[in-house]
Amino acid sequence: ECPAAKLGVGLHMPRQQTNPIGRVQGDRCQPPENLHASKFVPTVLTLFGFSTRLPASRAFRSPSACAGNALQCWKVSNLRLPAIQIHRKANVSSQFSYPDLDSSRAVLQRAAGGRALVIGDAMLDRYISGTVDRISPEAPVPVVRVESERLALGGAANVAAGITALGLSCRLISTAGDDSAGDSLRVALQDAGISADDLVVTPGSPTTQKTRVLARHQQMLRIDRESGVPLSSATVDALIERAEDALESTSVLVFQDYDKGVISNQLTRRLLDRAGKLGVPTVVDPKLRHFFDFQDAYVIKPNIRELAAALGVEPTAIESTDLSPILERLGTRNLLLTLGEDGMLLVGADVDGVLRVPSLAREVFDVTGAGDTVLAVIATSLVGGATLAESAILATIAAGLEVSRLGAVPVTHEDLLTEIEGATRSPEL
Repeated sequence: ECPAAKLGVGLHMPRQQTNPIGRVQGDRCQPPENLHASKFVPTVLTLFGFSTRLPASRAFRSPSACAGNALQCWKVSNLRLPAIQIHRKANVSSQFSYPDLDSSRAVLQRAAGGRALVIGDAMLDRYISGTVDRISPEAPVPVVRVESERLALGGAANVAAGITALGLSCRLISTAGDDSAGDSLRVALQDAGISADDLVVTPGSPTTQKTRVLARHQQMLRIDRESGVPLSSATVDALIERAEDALESTSVLVFQDYDKGVISNQLTRRLLDRAGKLGVPTVVDPKLRHFFDFQDAYVIKPNIRELAAALGVEPTAIESTDLSPILERLGTRNLLLTLGEDGMLLVGADVDGVLRVPSLAREVFDVTGAGDTVLAVIATSLVGGATLAESAILATIAAGLEVSRLGAVPVTHEDLLTEIEGATRSPEL
């Protein structure tokens, strides 16, 4: 098997588009024996609306060279993963219908005024948009003529913004650097109606930023600025102290881990224990390093690739797996497994059997922020008295709205109700 297949190296092309560079069969990478950059680069460029001819350059390695170095083998993959079907010995229910509009409105009305506590890695998202009409004479890369630039909340800050947009009061506990990006993050939080007082300053470490360069609504490049230095014990203590204080008046606790340093075993254990004593439900979006640190959480929401990585298997290996041992290994009450274009799978103590919730995205424009939206809607719905199954259905509707937009834009309660109203009136649905 080609090691590069595990790296996800390749172009993002529309589904069903013929692969012009190489062939992928199963999990094996099979580029042509003599693949030149003269074929590779124009293919990249045509994705942005123009074509060019470049002189032939060095050939990429053939499949036989893959064994030595994964980076010597190039895989061109489609935008979406192959359909993944997950089965369990218990009955899997796949029936779906849009929720009743009045019931959904009642859930959101009951949630309004509730208090959420979000803990995790807050980020600043920067979007640089422009046009591309020529190739750089310095290297075979597109030249972007910048036309606009905007800032947005990312990571745990985006989850907090999503919860606030749905009508709750939200307190965000995270870190930020003592820099201009940190100042911009604080301003963006205040603009979203979220206090920035609980951003613990980390001197010497930059505020986490993700800069995305776009042309013709296509993301060309992402630049990350972050620190890999662990948080000091004083910073961890400050986070725990603020969180424990906030828990006393919280309706739901949300962990959003992006593996940037805020989440630690010490923090999660202290807060989960305290939340359990107070009867506060906990919703978790984990990452690999602390994947198994959320025992006793009410629901954990990984995607299938994250779960597979945590278990040390390929995503396809979960296809015929009984999820009960996985749920027991996680130590959580429920598991909400997101499957990308195949929707979500819900299993646990509060679900009858296994519930499959389909994806409702009519058009995928940008998947940025979709996971944050699911987390925000699940937390909000639980505060509003919805069951976990009902919460998952509302979440998949909101996610369908989110991926139809460019960048992370919070889904409001008006957006959600409007979508439900339109769908229930449509004869197609």
